[in-house]
Amino acid sequence: MLMIRLQRVGRVHEPVFRVVITDSKNGPKSGKFLEIVGSYDTRKDNDIKQLDVDRIKYWMSKGAKLSDTLHNYLVHKKVLSEKKVNKLPLKKPIKKEASAEVKAEAKVTPAEVKAPEVTEAPSVA
Repeated sequence: MLMIRLQRVGRVHEPVFRVVITDSKNGPKSGKFLEIVGSYDTRKDNDIKQLDVDRIKYWMSKGAKLSDTLHNYLVHKKVLSEKKVNKLPLKKPIKKEASAEVKAEAKVTPAEVKAPEVTEAPSVA
């Protein structure tokens, strides 16, 4: 499946991204892509002019999926008329049973812990 995603190309502490069309199996750092359809500089107040919107829409019509970050950026710039996608992971519920066991173990005080009784060995004379 084809993906339209961001690929970082900037220097250290100076992020600049390419918007590329790539296979979803390729990693973002692999450098393998089919086409560059724009760039995105996070440090500047970008215009949408740096993206080739026609090519992005063309590839989307061919079945390419947008990454969540790029989807939210295009919605923000009003290229897409959809809702933003929540990219944050879901919160997992706290297990009450496990937390109760941890609290029970934490409540044990040193006074409650009994030292093993030592019996004296009979003296051999």
